[in-house]
Order: sequence, then C-alpha cells, then structure tokens
Amino acid sequence: MKFLRCKPDAIPAPTGKRIAIIGAGPAGLGAAGVLRCKGHEVVVYDQNPEPGGLIVFGIPITRIPKEPVRKGIKELVDAGVKFVLNTKVDMVGDLGLMDKIVSPKNRLHLEDIIKEYDATIIATGTWKTRKMGTEGEDENADWVYPAVEWIVAVHMAKYGYRNWDEVPPLHGRVLVVGGGLTAADSVLIPLSYPEFKGKVSEVVLSYRRTKEYAPMGPREIDNLILHGAKYWELTLPVEFRKDGDKKIVKFIRMRLIQTSAEKRPKPVPVEGSEFEAEFDYVLKAVGVLPTPPIKDGCCGINVDSHGVILTDDKFMTSRRGVFAAGDVRHGPSLIGPALKSGVEVAKHVEEYLASQ
Repeated sequence: MKFLRCKPDAIPAPTGKRIAIIGAGPAGLGAAGVLRCKGHEVVVYDQNPEPGGLIVFGIPITRIPKEPVRKGIKELVDAGVKFVLNTKVDMVGDLGLMDKIVSPKNRLHLEDIIKEYDATIIATGTWKTRKMGTEGEDENADWVYPAVEWIVAVHMAKYGYRNWDEVPPLHGRVLVVGGGLTAADSVLIPLSYPEFKGKVSEVVLSYRRTKEYAPMGPREIDNLILHGAKYWELTLPVEFRKDGDKKIVKFIRMRLIQTSAEKRPKPVPVEGSEFEAEFDYVLKAVGVLPTPPIKDGCCGINVDSHGVILTDDKFMTSRRGVFAAGDVRHGPSLIGPALKSGVEVAKHVEEYLASQ
C-alpha cells in the first residue's frame, strides 16, 4: 500500500517548515506521504505501538494483509517521516474499553504541539463503538462487548503487543449485532483465526433488516454463512440479562416499511414477536463514533455533538493552522475515502504554508 507520493531520492531540500499529524491511520499516512515529498519535516503522533491505525489493528488479516501496509509505512520512515508512537495527544474523551486496550505510555497536550509546529493535522479517526441503548447493555459489560475495541485487542495480542489473557474472552456461542463491515469482521475473526479454534462453537449474526439492505452487502453475508455463521435477519436485541449462570438475549422480530424520507426501508418491531436465546458473548457492531483528541472549544477548535471536527472547505478548523482529515472530519467511512481525505488536506496545508 503506497503512502509516499514521490520517489525517496526526489524529495527536495528542507523547507524549514514543520508539520505535526495526530493519528497514523490512512488519512494521517496519506497526508504524511504528500507533505514529506514537498520537503517539509513531518512528525506523526499515534497512541498505538505501530503506525497504521485501524488498517493494522481493526481489519482482519484475511481482508487486508498487513505486510504491504507495513512496507508502505517503511517507505515513509525511509523518506524521513518521523513517528512518535505509544503517545496519546489530549484524548480527553472517555474511550472506555479502548483506553485499557491501547494503554499508551505517554501523553502530550495538543496545544503544545500546535505551538511547536507550523501546521497541525488532526486525523484521529473513529475508535469507539456506538452504544445500542439496549436494556442491560451496560450492566452486562463483562459479556456484551463493543466490537471495534474487541477487534483491536485481538490484533494487539496477535502482533505481540499484548498478552492473550488481556483480550476480552470469547468462547462458546457468540452473537454479533450489526450489518456493516465491522459486524462482518466480528463474525469472521472468531470463525477463521486459529486462536479461536475449539473455543467458539457458533457465531450468529443478527441484523434488523434483510441482507440486501445490509451495508456489508448480501455477498459478504453469504460469505460469512459459507464460513459457518448463522444469519438471523429482521431481528433486534432488546434486552441483555443474566438468569443464574445463563446469559440471555431477548430479541424482537422486525418488518420493513418504505417511507419517502429514507432510501432504505425502515425496520419496525412486530408486536408480540419477542423471543429469547442463550449466548456466551455478544459483540456490538452497530456503528462507530469519531474520536477527536479534544472536546468542543478546546484549543479554539469546534467539534459537533457527534464528535466530528468542524472545518471549512479547505479542511481548516476554527483554529488557524490546524486542519482535520479523515473520519474525524467527515464521519465513519472506508479506507479509500479516508486516504483521499489525507491527500486532499495535505494540498491545503501546502497552500497555507506558502501563504505564511
């Protein structure tokens, strides 16, 4: 995977300009690859023990092999991009389980970084699973897990950064809730990774619509079924509870109605259709939230109620010289749009630096 946008021997003489990038995911790496090729000094800060963000820690190796990603990152390093890892920059919001999983060793204040560099790019992505708001969700957190956090924990252990006993356990009968790619990955990992062979007996995917309306697409659902998953469409968990030693999930069946306000049919509960099933663990994969490093107004930067950093059409935030890119700017997306956003913000940073 290419991030550097030039040949290493084509990098011009140093400009004397220094740029900080917060976040080493696709947007941050994409921006680094453009700006280093302009001769600027580029320093990338990241809370994880290696660069790559969710490309490395959030997506299964069966979907994206990691060696090409690491090769692209090494090209950046060889070209002079500096990485400051295991360092959290002012992530003031509570990331819950993710804070414990990542456990960065160092912490820096965003304001100090902004003052030290000629320009700063925030590209901290989406590192927190959206809550379902289901009864018993919080009370049963010992077996009802946020999916992105669990996936990151698995890869931290798989790559040797954590012990496997630090990964939230998963065995027996597992329920995955959701219809996007995170849900697909949450099904695929326990069914395909050798670390779960003999531990996980069954994986059930519950989705409130039919598969043709799932964000992951019907082909992906069919692929999961071929891997051994069970698919329960038009179902929605409405309660998690313990009954003695049993862990119970209460569902309600759904039906779809078409409304003029929505492109996809709207799922509505079928009255009196509730049923219960026993599971050992649940992975919630119902969406992710942007994780900006600051709260609204901190460092003169505006953030909306969803966690999205507000910018103008040139990616600049309400703080002059501070830009935002990737999912923390436009909300959850795929790798392609995030990488493209990083390339685009770099061009606007270049314009800004030229005007100074």
